[in-house]
Amino acid sequence: MNEKVNLTPEQIAARDPSETFQDLLDREKVAVPAALRESTDTYLGSEDIPVERYISQEFFDREVEKVWRKTWQVACRESRLRHSGDYFVYDIVNDSIVLTRAESGELKGFYNSCLHRGRALKRGSGHSENLRCPYHGWTWTLDGEFDSAPCQWDFPHIKKEDNTLPEVRVATWGGWVFINMDDEAPGLEEYMEVLPEHMNQWKHEQRYVSMHVEKVIGANWKVVLEAFIESYHAIATHPQLMAFQAIDNSQYDVWGDHVSRTITAYGVPNPTHADKFTEQDSMDAMMKLAGMEDRPELSPGQTAREKLAEISLPGVNEQAGENFEGRATMSELMDSTLYSLFPNFAPWAGHGTVITYRHRPNGDDVNSSIMDIFMLTRYPEGTEAPDDVPTFSLGIDEPFSSAAEVMGAGLSNVFNQDGVNLPQVQKGLKASKKGAISLGNYQEVRIRQFHQTLDKYLNA
Repeated sequence: MNEKVNLTPEQIAARDPSETFQDLLDREKVAVPAALRESTDTYLGSEDIPVERYISQEFFDREVEKVWRKTWQVACRESRLRHSGDYFVYDIVNDSIVLTRAESGELKGFYNSCLHRGRALKRGSGHSENLRCPYHGWTWTLDGEFDSAPCQWDFPHIKKEDNTLPEVRVATWGGWVFINMDDEAPGLEEYMEVLPEHMNQWKHEQRYVSMHVEKVIGANWKVVLEAFIESYHAIATHPQLMAFQAIDNSQYDVWGDHVSRTITAYGVPNPTHADKFTEQDSMDAMMKLAGMEDRPELSPGQTAREKLAEISLPGVNEQAGENFEGRATMSELMDSTLYSLFPNFAPWAGHGTVITYRHRPNGDDVNSSIMDIFMLTRYPEGTEAPDDVPTFSLGIDEPFSSAAEVMGAGLSNVFNQDGVNLPQVQKGLKASKKGAISLGNYQEVRIRQFHQTLDKYLNA
């Protein structure tokens, strides 16, 4: 476990003195979930982080052996493997895993390599009655059992019982399919620590993919991941959010080695900028970001946060097929409540459509990575899940604005602002005379937890 202590009273007092997220929860008119009431106030030290961790090929190669081949990581949604014969190929650095739905209905994962001459058995995704190598036709069943090969008389030394495809461990949570190449690692439930207990109430398994953008970014995968586990950067990078996001008072929590969280309240001006915006200004700014022509007028004494919850509730009810009136908090209807599971999976909480991030190396390139942005939308229990939308892929030189047709102009612009920063972070790390980065004790505690857990794996 990481060495954790609570913030001292002096450190807590030094934080922004205005209204905290917990203060906002005190104003809720319905019961607040226990998960949102947790506030860890954790201090993990203040040491600098060496830049070699982001730019060194040797360090990257250690991550491949010690992290990517030792941890649970998301491969795809279960919806990609609904029927017997469905398959999906998950690639991570130079490893390739083919996932299948066997005839028994069981999910299986195999190393994507023919046991004859090594050709990848499958690529992409699709449907097949077996796992047949396109090179020479060697064939395995969906359970990984050897079936046949042309001219099998020429291979008397190949015994069927010794020619089963090597498996990787497969498990599921929240509609996601996870794999782990380490046979000795703890099970997924143990690995996820408090995350299922916190998140299961928001039913990620009862959702379909309503948007998926996959983008190559010219920065190390950790540089990109770290930009999305702190809200501190938004003050300079996303000034259009200051009217309705309480960035200064975001709450940061860490648990165990693998789980952390940021909660940033919506419908509340950033405390540093609060004197610049009225409640109506906050409402108008939120509608503009969402691409809404309508600008709802607030009732006398009504806050933007209350109004956003009021207008969001009917849509959330319709999606879920149930009525959340009187039992969903304003926070669950609007706030950015972003969890992460080491090393690279980041699901949002809440009742409405939520975002999930995934960050991966781009092959074996230390200087680039792939970021996935999923939108998950609820559908009513007992009904057939809508089909997932196709993936919208962006190359390294294509800005997020190229995906505005699926993301919306406001959201794609926010990600564009991050996309401009991140390659320049990678460039600056290489040019650093200091040779290290410095982190805030509270607002960047999730980054410090991440690196302490990373060290645990690298030194195992």
